Amino acid sequence: MSNHDQAIARSLDQFHAAASRADFDAYFGAFTSDGVFLGTDATERWTVEEFKAYCKPYFHQGKGWTYLPRQRHISVNGNVAWADEVLENEKYGLCRGTAYLIHDPSRGWLISRYSLAFLIPNDVAAEATALGKK
Repeated sequence: MSNHDQAIARSLDQFHAAASRADFDAYFGAFTSDGVFLGTDATERWTVEEFKAYCKPYFHQGKGWTYLPRQRHISVNGNVAWADEVLENEKYGLCRGTAYLIHDPSRGWLISRYSLAFLIPNDVAAEATALGKK
């Protein structure tokens, strides 16, 4: 693993750990100022400011969420990186996170876009996606 890959992996690990601890400042410190979080619901496209407003009451109560990275792939081109990771969550099982990161010389690798998706086995995909059509 290259130095860039290690630094990006650390950034993503810190991002997930901050969510698990409900550490508002560390979690949102992982984003660029114009970052976007794409959640699992079709309505969940949040700018950093919108996502802060959504998360603040939960984090204030000490309620975060835990996604444990199980597999990760990272690609780097200069000061831009892409990562996809399989995550494990107690409630949802396996999920996929996809990140677009930008290197800031003073702050390190920051998340510009993060997308979280549920992983649905192909043999139940038609049944599961039918729920979203209702």
